[in-house]
Amino acid sequence: MRIFTVGGAVRDELLGLPVQDRDYVVVGASPDEMLERGFKPVGRDFPVFLHPTTHEEYALARTERKAGHGYTGFSFHAAPEVGLEEDLARRDLTINAIARADDGALTDPFHGVADLQARVLRHVGPAFVEDPVRILRVARFAARFIGFSIAPETVDLMRRMVSGGEVDHLVAERVWQELARGLMEARPSRMIEVLRECGALARLLPELDRLFGVPQRADYHPEIDTGVHVMMALDHSARQGYALPVRFAVLMHDLGKGLTPAADLPRHPGHEARSVELVGEVCARLKTPADCRDLALLVARYHGDIRRGPELRAATITRLLESADALRRPQRFEQLLEACACDFHGRLGWEEKPNPDAQLFLSALDAVRSVDAAAIASRCSDAVQISAQLHAARVSAVKRVLALPD
Repeated sequence: MRIFTVGGAVRDELLGLPVQDRDYVVVGASPDEMLERGFKPVGRDFPVFLHPTTHEEYALARTERKAGHGYTGFSFHAAPEVGLEEDLARRDLTINAIARADDGALTDPFHGVADLQARVLRHVGPAFVEDPVRILRVARFAARFIGFSIAPETVDLMRRMVSGGEVDHLVAERVWQELARGLMEARPSRMIEVLRECGALARLLPELDRLFGVPQRADYHPEIDTGVHVMMALDHSARQGYALPVRFAVLMHDLGKGLTPAADLPRHPGHEARSVELVGEVCARLKTPADCRDLALLVARYHGDIRRGPELRAATITRLLESADALRRPQRFEQLLEACACDFHGRLGWEEKPNPDAQLFLSALDAVRSVDAAAIASRCSDAVQISAQLHAARVSAVKRVLALPD
């Protein structure tokens, strides 16, 4: 029995990057032998075991064969006679198909080290086409390793997979998982660009794909193209280190502009309402977690109002705070403002432009919080009267704090 470190741990060590997790492959062992050594089985589809002391994962060397459509359409064979190179051959990219022995010796049958040095993402072999998740993984790696290019033959293979309908069989959970991980990379716009280049974006997120080429008013958006604007805003969210719900909301915030009637262009009247509807559809399709879905819906609905904050009346600002549930969910409201700041800065020449919107609404929120709701309730006879007087008091507080005219 021989044990090798494989995959991302080897890749990142060779790149001089910190290693988060280590994966191991075991060659020449059977499941019974692993159990005898105290390993605990955890794999359902193929034999994976937890080390009795470190609890790290050890997988038996295996081969795989396509047995159906999509991510789950595989049969696996794990046995003592399966060699290390056979196991590495089933992996996605050459840079992930390198193994390191205990003595430090590398096994690199697909020249992954050379591709690391050349900064190239290249598929291992023809079996790449059998798993459509690999399209998403390549796009995600492009977002992480921003100095790497994708081998032309790999891009061609991805295009053929899309045209062959393989991505149509991806389950929502895997699409969301890879999308979410890609959004948290250094330059998430590269993930979207790669998916668009191979045609997968039009299949997986047609609402986003149709934004590219849609014009906007040059005085508000010097970059003009709506898709370009969204990518600029998305990368701004990454540079700021914002959380996943913020990044997803930024990605989704302008979907309605893709349905603007041609006669209205380059203006986009009513695009916020259209965006809300489309965001709801995307989140239902991808089974998006509630925190990401809810923030995306809020940003789609209110980003235009937030941008017009200095022009709004105190009553309008107060209604926005109330309808966005800012008093009960202040942290989520701050994330709403973060996403709107990305919308503001995600424009050509606006990257460093001062943005007063967040402070205006935070000051308004502090003013609303200062209103003594209990005192008002004690003076009122019913819930309708309480609601009306509470709202009026909040409007007065906002007007006073922001020094707004009557």
